Amino acid sequence: MTVHPNGLETDASLHRRIEKLERINAALMSHVERSMDQRGSAYSLFQTAIMLEGRVRTRTEELTGLMHRLERSNEALAAAKEEAETANRSKTRFLAAASHDLLQPVNAARLSISAMADLDVPPEACTIASQVERGLQTIEDLIKTLLDISKLDAGIVRPQLQPVFLPDLLAELTASFKPFAERKGLRLVLRCPDLTIISDAVLLQRILQNLVSNAVRYTDAGGIVLAARRRAGGVRVEVTDTGCGIAAEECGLVFDEFFRGGARSNGGEEPGLGLGLSIVRRMAQALDHSLSLASRPGNGTRVSLALPLSAVPAAIARPAPVATRLSGAHVLVVENDASTADALARLLQNWDARVSTFRDLAGVRAAMAAGAARPDILVLDYHLDDGACGLDVAAYLRGRRLDPLPAIVTTADHSAEVETRVAAAGAELVRKPIKPAQLRALLTYMLA
Repeated sequence: MTVHPNGLETDASLHRRIEKLERINAALMSHVERSMDQRGSAYSLFQTAIMLEGRVRTRTEELTGLMHRLERSNEALAAAKEEAETANRSKTRFLAAASHDLLQPVNAARLSISAMADLDVPPEACTIASQVERGLQTIEDLIKTLLDISKLDAGIVRPQLQPVFLPDLLAELTASFKPFAERKGLRLVLRCPDLTIISDAVLLQRILQNLVSNAVRYTDAGGIVLAARRRAGGVRVEVTDTGCGIAAEECGLVFDEFFRGGARSNGGEEPGLGLGLSIVRRMAQALDHSLSLASRPGNGTRVSLALPLSAVPAAIARPAPVATRLSGAHVLVVENDASTADALARLLQNWDARVSTFRDLAGVRAAMAAGAARPDILVLDYHLDDGACGLDVAAYLRGRRLDPLPAIVTTADHSAEVETRVAAAGAELVRKPIKPAQLRALLTYMLA
């Protein structure tokens, strides 16, 4: 710094100091401005964070509300599903109980008609008897079909999958329907190589029975082909007819309940109930067998069922027993329905059997105490009065003798519990309405 001799700074030194101060001031101002900018950015970020936090909180509350509503909806759906399943089970139980009560009089009527057919009656009476039996058969089919539909819908039916030798099953089916086809002037042709498939033999037979029955019903000229072929690692069974065919707009409806469409048989047969193909669809779904239909009006119909091929050969079925007369056999019948007991007694007597009928175990006990003859075989109704069971009669009589006493249990109850108890008792189960030919063959076989 330059100092004047009198002690004062020169102008040059003052200018330099001013410039230095201005630089320092500029630097300070720049620092202050940067600090203010940073504070402004931080404040903005703070405000933004607060705003985002508010939005997140709002969205979280909305999602929480939605989750609560969804939980309530799921609970309501679960409750509704449980209610529907309960209602379905109740419907099945009701239909099972109702079918038992409805089939009892049908059973008595059919047994009476069969007994009358064995008598020396005029031809007109035989004709009327045949008409009555056809009507009873229709009633029986309707009741059983409604029960089957209910069971399939409720998931009660559990398929028993096993190897099934297809030629035997299809040959038996063809033999049973051939007389009906020939009566209408139709050819029924079977084409099946030696194939073993995996299925439930009973359910599969019922599926194919419905398909062949429909084909015969709605075919008035030509014929029906029942064929099995290897296809894509499996087997395809086809029922092809030359019948009236199905319109394109109806092909998707034929498997619905009570749908019979515009097609009508001209063969003089009774109209179908419109339930056969509904049963077919449900059984095919239960077996996981793919079902398809192709048809054109005037050119016939082909229904195909895809089955899995089995590498294991099927077991050979035991041949059915040949029916003969039951000369002198003592049959003890326990039946709480008087009309059914009377009809069954007349039918057995027509087959030369000696018959003793009772309503309950108390009657059997009293007869045995009075010295009644020991029976050769038992025919027992499963459900007796006051909750009693026909198997109790079998247990009582078997306890009085050393040799085995064969027993047949009749019932209109199709529950698995009944079937299990009858099998555990070593008895044979016959469903009501009783088919006389089936009963006669079984009696003969068990008495042999």
